[in-house]
Amino acid sequence: MLISLPAIIRRGILTALTASLFTALPSHADDETALLRPVQSIYTLGVGSSHLADTYLSPIKYSGWDISFGYERNQAMKFSPEKWVMQMRLGIEGSRSVNMAGNAYLWYAGIDFSWGMMRRWRLPYGLSAGIGGSASLDLGCLYLDRNSNNPASAKAAITVNATGYIAWNGKLRSLPVTLRYQPTLPVTGVFFAPDYGELYYEIYLGNHSGLAHCAWWSNYFRLDNLVTADLHFGSTSLRIGYSGNIFSSKVNDVVTRIFTHTAVVGVSGEWISLNPRKRISPAAKTISATY
Repeated sequence: MLISLPAIIRRGILTALTASLFTALPSHADDETALLRPVQSIYTLGVGSSHLADTYLSPIKYSGWDISFGYERNQAMKFSPEKWVMQMRLGIEGSRSVNMAGNAYLWYAGIDFSWGMMRRWRLPYGLSAGIGGSASLDLGCLYLDRNSNNPASAKAAITVNATGYIAWNGKLRSLPVTLRYQPTLPVTGVFFAPDYGELYYEIYLGNHSGLAHCAWWSNYFRLDNLVTADLHFGSTSLRIGYSGNIFSSKVNDVVTRIFTHTAVVGVSGEWISLNPRKRISPAAKTISATY
């Protein structure tokens, strides 16, 4: 014999089963916001000294001032945010140097871009460290105003680099601070260099042989050192530090040396891009790229 349940009871059972089912299923919106990966953006200005030499233009060393503008973007990676972070850098640099007699000036302008990833470890006592690699593109030009035949020397390189960092997060009295040191060293790549005395007009006419060279530490060496202190004043931080660049290349009897030492000052902050149509999960976890 079939037992017919009243309609109100049947609707109650159906509602309870539906609610239990949707409670058991994970929320897609919560999954997307369970891990928040803020982007750290840093804008810096560097001012200091430069020491330039390029035997394609002159055998004399020139010394003077250097100024640079930099942008850095750090963010924890999506696939393993606790362990992997990405870093993008963009730099614009210019310098003017003079010879010892004070009668000729050597100018330099350059731009560099790099992107890479680092595996990081969180250590005791507020320390953290990372190691990884990056790929970079460097373009630049030296110009000697006293030369009439060969006044310029172009620089271009695509390299694969080794990089890493060590940082300390703590407080100076009651002010939160992050101290950080990061070196970057190209390992291999390709760079441009003409023959000694070869005119760029000859290259324009079609003499393209011997212009590209495999970069390794014997003929292409560059070491970038960056030491910074981020002073955290609320949501915005003040960055002060030192940037030192050592560059040396020797190929086709052309020797180039570019050494710069600059004091760095800038501002940094973290921001999060959120979809206003999706709510943030109360259990959302924020994973910073550097702190």
